[in-house]
Amino acid sequence: MRLARRFWIYQKERFPFFGHGLLIGSFSFCAISYSRLVSGFDTFISPWLFLLCLTNTIGIFFILRIYDEHKDAEDDKKYRTELPVPRGLISLRELRRIGISTFAILLLLNAIFEPLVLLPLTLVFIWMWLMGKEFFVRKWLLKRQFWYVVSHMLIIPFVDIFASSFDWYLNGRSAPSGLLFFFALSFINGLVLEVGRKLKSPDQEKEGVKTYSVLLGGRKGATLWICCLFVTFLIGMTSCWYANFPLVCYALLIFGFLISTFFGLRYIFLMSTRSAKTLEVVSGLWSILLYLTVGAVPLMTI
Repeated sequence: MRLARRFWIYQKERFPFFGHGLLIGSFSFCAISYSRLVSGFDTFISPWLFLLCLTNTIGIFFILRIYDEHKDAEDDKKYRTELPVPRGLISLRELRRIGISTFAILLLLNAIFEPLVLLPLTLVFIWMWLMGKEFFVRKWLLKRQFWYVVSHMLIIPFVDIFASSFDWYLNGRSAPSGLLFFFALSFINGLVLEVGRKLKSPDQEKEGVKTYSVLLGGRKGATLWICCLFVTFLIGMTSCWYANFPLVCYALLIFGFLISTFFGLRYIFLMSTRSAKTLEVVSGLWSILLYLTVGAVPLMTI
């Protein structure tokens, strides 16, 4: 089977570009939009500039996916043989070449069209490189799951800085202080996504695979997820208040939070395969609603 066909199967299983693109697109849009709104602008950047930003952010998270494939290779080979790499669909060497090519394309595009963003992009990849090295304290981090997760989630604020820089940095302004709300929002929402995709039903658990339903237990894990959800809800509401957004934004966040919480409680009571899979989907949908509410809706109502 040709590499193109095998890669198509790989991305559907491990990094579906359409599904991830919707989430990353809403995230990127919100980073730029909120930066502009709290700076007093009521218009968005040009479509081609946003397309460049989106290409970069999708590329960043895709390279991060390849990084994780290498980092988890030994555990995957031992415990998750159904995944594309251990079952032989695609090799780490092929993925490494694709990742390097993606990195080179991003550098080339930015060098040609917006060389200024190479600086914040470099910060992203420096942190990603440190993640790949486990910050040179691998054994220490592996014994402390909390700090392991936090250290890896901190790449999100770096991507925030990069994406929002397509507004403030390219226009010669300092980053607006209101962006701190968005940085906090996206960081905690990263935890919502992380926990949500790693809460499983008892029959989904596998030996050697670390899930939050194993580390904390299903109920405690889901409680953590709901707590993270609640924090993003509060930060989202505060972000709306700070930027003086219309009431419809508050209504959307309340509606989304209540619906999402319902599915979190449903998982707690049922602990079934279906409720676990639904929770992962709900995590993604909540994220898209959150980012569009804080980013797109205010622009549409101005």
